[in-house]
Amino acid sequence: SEERLHAYRGNAANTAQNGTTLVNAGKYSSTFAVVIFATLRSFNNRYYSSTFDNPYTWLWIIASIVSSCYAYTWDIKMDWGLFDKNAGENTFLREEIVYSTGFYYFAIIEDLVLRFLWALSFYLTEMKIVSSDIMTSITGILEVFRRFVWNFFRLENEHLNNCGKFRAVRDISIAPIDSSDQTQILRMMDEPEGVINRYTKTNRPKPKKNKDPEKRSLLQPRGSLQDLTIDIDGTKKL
Repeated sequence: SEERLHAYRGNAANTAQNGTTLVNAGKYSSTFAVVIFATLRSFNNRYYSSTFDNPYTWLWIIASIVSSCYAYTWDIKMDWGLFDKNAGENTFLREEIVYSTGFYYFAIIEDLVLRFLWALSFYLTEMKIVSSDIMTSITGILEVFRRFVWNFFRLENEHLNNCGKFRAVRDISIAPIDSSDQTQILRMMDEPEGVINRYTKTNRPKPKKNKDPEKRSLLQPRGSLQDLTIDIDGTKKL
């Protein structure tokens, strides 16, 4: 039945969403291994003449590579929605884009380089080319820049998804064209049952007469709204 089909589609969407959430959780979980092996490497370095003799150094490098690949893939595919198979003429991008294609290609390369910047930092500090304090400052600034660029394409992709899933809302003007439209709007707001859409001329209920003389009534004005005035007692004058 239609209800079962709707329920099946809802369950399928929830399952897909839950799967995406688990994959995203795996991205953050992969950083745990990086932190653990980095701590063990630092703690055991004193037992080795070279940091490359320390087995935890290699475990840290492997964990860092896995975590960086995981995070970079998520940035490009999930957060930015790039490398879409339906990209058309926007090669390696997606069908709908807001900025010039050059910005996307720059962002793809920039995010890749800065995601693996830890490798360059490790090499320069271990070879005593740059002090660790200076390198930490440089990598911190570049990480801020990476997140700044990431934010632009992340928000753009989210906005396009909102529009595609009809979650974007735009203000709708109900400004009247003439006085008769204004009268219709006032009449609809005065209906006790409220406004009901999809009325036709044949099934629209007739407005009820207002028996209370103290209440204001604008249902059947005899002139335009510009000529209509209402006194304090609620009586109409032309």
